[in-house]
Amino acid sequence: MSNDVRQFTVGADDDDIRLDRWFKRHLPDANFNTVSRWARTGQLRVDGARATPGDRISAGQVIRVPPAEPVKATTATPPKRERPRVPLTPEQIEFAQDMVIHKDASAIVINKPPGLATQGGTGTTEHVDGLLDALQYEAEGRPKLVHRLDKDTSGALVLARSSRAAGFFAKNFATRTAKKVYWALVVGVPEIEDGIIDLPIAKQPGTGGEKMHVDMKEGSPARTRYRMVEQAGSRTAWLELQPFTGRTHQLRVHLAAIGHPIVGDGKYGLQDAFLTGGISRKMHLHARRIRIEHPDGGNLDVTADLPSHFAESMKTLGFDLSLGNAMAMDDGPPPPSREQLKAKAKAHAKTIRKERRGERRGRGSGAPSKR
Repeated sequence: MSNDVRQFTVGADDDDIRLDRWFKRHLPDANFNTVSRWARTGQLRVDGARATPGDRISAGQVIRVPPAEPVKATTATPPKRERPRVPLTPEQIEFAQDMVIHKDASAIVINKPPGLATQGGTGTTEHVDGLLDALQYEAEGRPKLVHRLDKDTSGALVLARSSRAAGFFAKNFATRTAKKVYWALVVGVPEIEDGIIDLPIAKQPGTGGEKMHVDMKEGSPARTRYRMVEQAGSRTAWLELQPFTGRTHQLRVHLAAIGHPIVGDGKYGLQDAFLTGGISRKMHLHARRIRIEHPDGGNLDVTADLPSHFAESMKTLGFDLSLGNAMAMDDGPPPPSREQLKAKAKAHAKTIRKERRGERRGRGSGAPSKR
């Protein structure tokens, strides 16, 4: 048994998975009870900070793991082997390939339908990850997930066709150089047509990490820009959204927090999130466009069509799709956060104080001396 603390760097294939799932993949001998004990005693850390089994990890982060524990020779059971993937049916292959809206040597982009999870989990048997064998085409291996969309969010999802491309894309997502634009229908009409929502987000206690909320003290910084494209009276508005951070459920939490939940998002808007008049009860949040640097040079820039329920709602409400298509993606740097503005103001005040002290010293040195 080694007495040395172990450190592992999270790879692109493990970006945004739960920490306990990472252990199942890479250290299956460390069971859930062991990992939980390490977390409780502060021995399990990610980038130096204490971590829990339910935390999500990102490519490039460093996981600190305690030394391996001795295995009892007589009572130890061999680790379970992962079940081989069941071959996909012709219907599943056709379904997966019909989602593809862009394909080149390094990347595939699919238009994920609502209701399809990105990855599997407890009780989730149908997901994008389980369909990737259908998208191998002429490549040597199946494509790799490099980011996620919520199960009920539709739209553009990038897949990498090689390990090199996966690492490249993961770095771009981690450093927030990828640009993403979402379309959403929200309940009511925001008073400010073009604004920034700057509210920190944390896991909501008592929900097992399945729900987030605004937490001004303990939350992680989260910022979203929204612009109103069109409104249907005072009933609903069509918004273009651009997240500057990538917190779990960020857009859904932010819009609910300002009193305009996404239509169909009962998790955060409760009953207020549903409209009458034949409007679908499915969530109206769509990853409309994504632009990211391409590993082979230039940019990957793809737009995804609306799912049928969203398109039908737009038609029912009388919205003009050409108005959204005419809006340009914001290419400038994100507006400064409140923390950045405070720091700038503090630095400016400090500079002014120094200049005034210098002026006083200058006046004193020029005054006639007393005799």
